[in-house]
Order: sequence, then C-alpha cells, then structure tokens
Amino acid sequence: MKALKPLLAGIALSATLAASAFAAGVELNASSTGLALQGYDPVAYFTDGAPTKGNWKITTIHDDATYRFASEEHKAAFEANPEAYLPQYGGYCAFGAAMGFKFDGDPTHWKVVDGELFLNISKDIQERWVADIPGFVAQADENWTQIADKAPEDLQQ
Repeated sequence: MKALKPLLAGIALSATLAASAFAAGVELNASSTGLALQGYDPVAYFTDGAPTKGNWKITTIHDDATYRFASEEHKAAFEANPEAYLPQYGGYCAFGAAMGFKFDGDPTHWKVVDGELFLNISKDIQERWVADIPGFVAQADENWTQIADKAPEDLQQ
C-alpha cells in the first residue's frame, strides 16, 4: 500500500491539473491533460508555414495549457509574445465559431490570415470557410463574445 501512495498522489495531481485547465475558462480547446493544439508547435505555422509537431521536452504553460515546440527558439518567441501565436477562438474550429458552435480545431487544417492563426475541423469545412474568410471571421468574432465561456456541449442543445 505504501508503494501505491505516490502513484495515487500523482494521479490525483494530474486530475486536479486537468480540472484546473477547464475551470480556468472553457474558451481554450485543450485535451483533458491540458495539451493545446494536440502537441503541434504554434510558432511553426508562422515561421515554417506548416503544422509541425512539438517536442515533448520543449514546453511551456500558458493560461493553464501546455504548448509544445519544435525548437528552443520557437519556445522563446512564444514566451515573449504568446498572443501573436495563439490560435483564434481558443483553437476551436473557425467555421464552427461562425456558426455559433465549438468544434475541435484540427491543427492540420489551418490558415494564417492577417497574422492570425485559424483552425478548422476538417478539409471540407476549411474549403467552405476559405470561400468567405472575412465574412466568417466577422461572424465568428461576433459569436465568440457569446460562446467563449460556454462548454462545447452546452452549445449543442
């Protein structure tokens, strides 16, 4: 039993950290462990022009979410100005936000527009979104003020 105590304490800590990530604000799309962007490097979209998996050894925490980076340089750039690299709508699908919903953004379906990173849920949804980016962004920006703090499942009702 003594050997189980550290293990149980670790599990309890992990559950507490995951819960705190959600309690801090539902507006961020992160996994139950607090991992943002499914482990993709947020800076790489801007510097490399491609989704790039981050290294689990190169991380930082921002707004209770863990971000991974492909290099120490990317981590330093993010830490210097996280707002410049964070995906819009907390990493939820930009088209979904325009429709008033929160659907998981897929880091491989992305676009940088006017210096901002947008994710979409799938290739076909992204194709629809690209047909009227300014219109969908305006609608999503308007909707976001109403849905940012709501849980995704609450928007489905």
